[in-house]
Amino acid sequence: MEAFDMRVFVRAMERGSFSAAAADLGLSPSAVSKLVSRLEDRLGVRLIVRTTRKLALTPEGEIYLARSRQIVADIDDAEAEVTRGRGAPRGRLRVNSGTAFGLHQLAPALAGFLTRYPEIDLELSITDRMVDLAEDHADIAVRSGKVADSPHVVRKITDLERVICAAPSYLARRGTPRTPSDLAEHDCIVVASPGLNRWPFRARSGAIDVVEIGARVVTDDAEAAIRLAVAGAGIIRLADVICAGPINAGELVPVLAEAHHVEPFPLSAVYLAGRHRLPKVRVFLDFLSERFAHAPWRLDGLRSDPTALDEAAQA
Repeated sequence: MEAFDMRVFVRAMERGSFSAAAADLGLSPSAVSKLVSRLEDRLGVRLIVRTTRKLALTPEGEIYLARSRQIVADIDDAEAEVTRGRGAPRGRLRVNSGTAFGLHQLAPALAGFLTRYPEIDLELSITDRMVDLAEDHADIAVRSGKVADSPHVVRKITDLERVICAAPSYLARRGTPRTPSDLAEHDCIVVASPGLNRWPFRARSGAIDVVEIGARVVTDDAEAAIRLAVAGAGIIRLADVICAGPINAGELVPVLAEAHHVEPFPLSAVYLAGRHRLPKVRVFLDFLSERFAHAPWRLDGLRSDPTALDEAAQA
């Protein structure tokens, strides 16, 4: 009974009212209120300050809610794991993804996953902040780049690559850079993140030369950068997961691709140890590999052909 009282308390705080929690749990609002009061009586502390407008947590309530959420999630996961052989994967799957991959590749593919597994409910969070999987109750985080010193399991999905590109309208107005040194005379757009203003190129000697980009536009959001570039504001260097669509649509054109030194970086699924044994997590990991391991957005064969670039700039 204590576990049920805890579940009712968690649902009430997540939904923000006793009536909403009651509707989810098939109870009356008065029954929810009584169960929470019984929980407070047993603990000997006040968890909630009840007002006519909302439910507010006391300091003790904040502590209890954080621990209760994890306990309820662990119970749900344990029940799902021991019953996984009796039916299809089910339950709420909490996924966190970075912006570029999440918006441009993952979200459009999720309809197929949900159709395949109709008993899985999805909670998708899109943020470039690396979440605490335990604190945020996320089953899987999908992240690009090296996941430094992670205590969790990191499973590589595929490699990403960055592409240098610009809109045909920009190239028509400003001309096409033929060498890396030409970038000094161009408007460049840079995402404000360590190292992303340093663009690597292959020298004729075989060495790697790094060009420090003096950006005309700096933004902290890759989505803003791609929109600026499509609008003709300048030249960008971004991951192919976000550039592929505009390039395939003719909205952007690769430049300096033959000189550009490609530095692959991993796209990975990150999850708590043992989490992959849950059916809902296991099938999602399989889906990520099946759908994205071959990098379906990859711009194979795209190179800076001066003739093609001039034609694009004149279009």
